[in-house]
Amino acid sequence: MLAKIHRVVRAEDYRRTVRRGKRIASSHLVAYVANRADETSVRFGFIVSKAVGNAVTRNRVRRRLKAVSFELLGTIPPGTDIVVRALPGAAQADWTTVQHDVRTMLERGLVSTAQHYATERRAREGKGR
Repeated sequence: MLAKIHRVVRAEDYRRTVRRGKRIASSHLVAYVANRADETSVRFGFIVSKAVGNAVTRNRVRRRLKAVSFELLGTIPPGTDIVVRALPGAAQADWTTVQHDVRTMLERGLVSTAQHYATERRAREGKGR
């Protein structure tokens, strides 16, 4: 279970992460990764729509996503927001597939997000001179 400090809970934060974050897709999931400059914890949010299945199925998918994210907490830089959207195929995916998809997407997303923010920072510093 993720502690409240590690969860995206406000709708505004979900919107900001989905709209401005780096989008990474797999066959069963889509992840959005965005950095926050003002906070120090890693936060996860999950979107599992009715297209995934009934309530039992959606909750099983959400529990799997939470378990994987809990395992990855120590490997993600502080100040990162991650929203994971489950696609309809996530209901049929087994545990190892979900685990592999999340790990792979976050590895790709964190590298490209770090490069993006480093480029932005260099551009700002160059303009200030």
